[in-house]
Amino acid sequence: MTTSDDTKKAPAKDPWELPDVSGLVVGVLGGTGDQGRGLAYRLAKAGQRVIIGSRAAERAQTAAAELGLGVEGADNAECARRSDIVIVAVPWDGHAKTLESLREELAGKLVVDCVNPLGFDKQGAYALKPEEGSAAQQAAALLPESRVTAAFHHLSAVLLSDPEIAEIDTDVMVLGEKRADTDLVQALAARIPGMRGVFAGRLRNAHQVESLVANLISVNRRYKAHAGLRVTDV
Repeated sequence: MTTSDDTKKAPAKDPWELPDVSGLVVGVLGGTGDQGRGLAYRLAKAGQRVIIGSRAAERAQTAAAELGLGVEGADNAECARRSDIVIVAVPWDGHAKTLESLREELAGKLVVDCVNPLGFDKQGAYALKPEEGSAAQQAAALLPESRVTAAFHHLSAVLLSDPEIAEIDTDVMVLGEKRADTDLVQALAARIPGMRGVFAGRLRNAHQVESLVANLISVNRRYKAHAGLRVTDV
């Protein structure tokens, strides 16, 4: 016989109850570029074990030595193999080629795409729309055996790299198909003082998140700032 207790629903999970990611290895593909290097620095400073990836292992090792904090450098393939979470911070024009070449190494990995497809002309930055819909969706199409998420799009490389700045006052929009994966990325973002990861939908919503960077570039140029985002009432 079924009782009323049997039919009660389990309490909803607290959206701010996030997993411990402190023991995970984070790889940053494109870690010698401004954005990737800044993320590597902040995560390593927060105590995360970080590996910088580059097409040339020597270049990655040089960048890692400059950062210190236990950061390691390796070629992209080794970086992907040795990491639990892999952040993709390569230039948009090399995005597809890089991921295609690492499909095997990234199989089964949690991939965090933070690439912004942008064009530039005399009027400033503007959003591009990939055939798949967004950079994150392109990554998902190219990496069918990986768990692709999207995050870290709206961060200033200048602020990330400045050792004089203790906290970065910003939210990180996190998108993905599975809550377990987006929770991990939110927890990773929260490792950086001042940051908070906020779930912002499935990958089909990634285009507008990536595109908003063009607006932030306009804001920053007008006001000589390094603007990020905060979500209110959450």
